[in-house]
Amino acid sequence: MSRSLGLAAYLAIARRGGAVGPPPDRARPDGPVIWAHAVDAGRVDVLAHLAERLVQHRPDVHMVLTSPDGPPDSLRAPDRVIWQARPPDTIAAAEAFLGHWRPGLGIWTGGDFRPALLVSAARARLPLYLVDAEAALLERSNWRWFPDLARAVLREFDEIHVRDAAAARQARRLGAMPERVTITGTLRAGALSLPCDRAARDALAQALRGRPVWLAAMTRRAELGAVLAAHRDVSRLAHRALLVIVPDTIADSAAMASAIAAEGWRLLIWSTGAQPDESTQVILADTPGELGLWYRLAPVSFMGASLLADGEGRDPNEPAAHGSAILHGPNVGGYRARYARYAEAGAAREVRDAATLAAAVQDLLPPDRAAAMAHAAWDVASRGAEVMDRVVEMVLDRLDREEAAR
Repeated sequence: MSRSLGLAAYLAIARRGGAVGPPPDRARPDGPVIWAHAVDAGRVDVLAHLAERLVQHRPDVHMVLTSPDGPPDSLRAPDRVIWQARPPDTIAAAEAFLGHWRPGLGIWTGGDFRPALLVSAARARLPLYLVDAEAALLERSNWRWFPDLARAVLREFDEIHVRDAAAARQARRLGAMPERVTITGTLRAGALSLPCDRAARDALAQALRGRPVWLAAMTRRAELGAVLAAHRDVSRLAHRALLVIVPDTIADSAAMASAIAAEGWRLLIWSTGAQPDESTQVILADTPGELGLWYRLAPVSFMGASLLADGEGRDPNEPAAHGSAILHGPNVGGYRARYARYAEAGAAREVRDAATLAAAVQDLLPPDRAAAMAHAAWDVASRGAEVMDRVVEMVLDRLDREEAAR
């Protein structure tokens, strides 16, 4: 532990502060627990994705995710991610938090440190990693009242991963050990590749023989009318167009099939095992676990649960990872930051209703237009994947070493 007058003064104040914060709302789960702190809402999304990646390798891992704001709107691995309010920066709160969750390692994002919390973690021999650090968040104006406080805090991190050269210079200027500072780039939520039977995909692509295909993924029953109305308009322009509908809730499949048939569409229900022919206009993909197949077949994907006022959207990383252009409604909830990234790159387009959905699909029917948009989506999805991979490997390696040492 580095000696620091500033740290000693800060901790003396933190000891006098008696605030403990709200008690944990659940018991500590069995198995390894990782504590990860998101300094802002965007990093909540990134850390939730990190949890998804870790669970793929270690199904027994849980993440306790803290942030300064309220509970996030959406978590992709809710059974493995436990959101908790960030503890007050007092010794009592830090010891209560760490004593309850007993994490195996800590990940702090960005900067904007809470010295009492981090120093308490270090004194409890918790390995600490600073990731996605940026220059603006490494400096705090009130640190000038505590000499060497930044230096003392930064030296508690085993590794410091920064976004760029400016952040690296700032970290070193504040006293971080140079050998622990690495420029890695921005940590972003990436794309997870969904499973797909390659032979089935190739056979179905051959059967469709170049027909225009678009996908309405995770469609709610209340959105079905708008999706079918859009397809009717699309079919007037391209009579061979094929719509694939994946229900948001598989239990709604029977009701959706009845509604589609009642409108006179030539419908194929995928679970029956039948294959589409030239007359098929709509496929109701009512079997779970096959989104990877449909994303790979459809150059254009409309992401459902987003047209309704109470919609919260669905993850745009999924179609992007499989070469599909992205359409979505205005209500995307916790995925807003992800959609903004794709929209900025020209890889996603917002629609409001059946008419704008139809117009967007029609605009993307030419293969070159859909391909350009899908390529942009893939570029965004894969950008930063190397940084995420590095953090995943770092965490898994540390967990393996901690287990081997027991």
